[in-house]
Amino acid sequence: MTTEQLRPRPHLDSLAPKRSSRSAGDHLLFLAEALRTFHDTGALAPSGEDLVNALVVPVTSRPNRPISVLEVGAGTGVVTRRLAQALLPGDRLHVVEANPRFADRLREDPVLAARRPGVALRLSACRVEELPQDKTSETSETNQTGRAGGAGETDDRYDVIVSGLPFTNFEPAQVRHLLDLYLRLLLPGGELTYFGYLGTTTARTLSSGPRQSARHRAVVRLLRRFEAAYGLGERTVWRNLPPARAYLLRAPGGREDWGLASPPESPEPPAGEATADEAPSRTRTAAGRPIGPAGDR
Repeated sequence: MTTEQLRPRPHLDSLAPKRSSRSAGDHLLFLAEALRTFHDTGALAPSGEDLVNALVVPVTSRPNRPISVLEVGAGTGVVTRRLAQALLPGDRLHVVEANPRFADRLREDPVLAARRPGVALRLSACRVEELPQDKTSETSETNQTGRAGGAGETDDRYDVIVSGLPFTNFEPAQVRHLLDLYLRLLLPGGELTYFGYLGTTTARTLSSGPRQSARHRAVVRLLRRFEAAYGLGERTVWRNLPPARAYLLRAPGGREDWGLASPPESPEPPAGEATADEAPSRTRTAAGRPIGPAGDR
């Protein structure tokens, strides 16, 4: 694992490549890595602008104080750049990216280098499960507020987590571990966003064997149960390749007992009925904050 502080370099802003050329380079790199390691990449192209806007809602409708943000699975940085542009002096952004080629791209990204002075950016080239857990435990016990401390103090809990991990590529036990980890890393009332592509259950059924199809359905049920416990809202993003659904959730604090580690098998839906990840989009308004593009909440 390598962790490093990325220093702002505002003078590089004028040297930044045009958006179109950077976007083309991101797509080519993303496609190459998807073909090489699809299990960890989970898509053939970076998230589109509408999906990015849905994922960064907790940052663009923020409290009036410095915040700390964790992005997991940054890829080529389409969400990272949007976060860096939205953050204000005093805010902290911790980016976790396990793919070394993506991490190299993030280190050299001119938009990240040209962020506002006073926005701290840390890049960890590892899996989120590999982050030092002792610091998290220490922070949980000694700094419940999660606000930036003085020199030498550590603070490893976050107001916002944005996850780009392809959950439906993983085993149910790994997904459960990641979701519990996110709850531990979030401050009380902290918010989590992630997304999933539409139609993946049908695609997996048609392209994989019974075991992979069953694994996929188990992960989908696990995610739906998690969303039922903590969900604030969701938004279907049709203008994305492929179309996706973004989820917004809020942690009441710490790890919660929101279900069994190994959920029981549920009966298959009747023929013609949409499966969990293909159900019509719904917006939960109990919290009065539907998820939408930046500023819609």
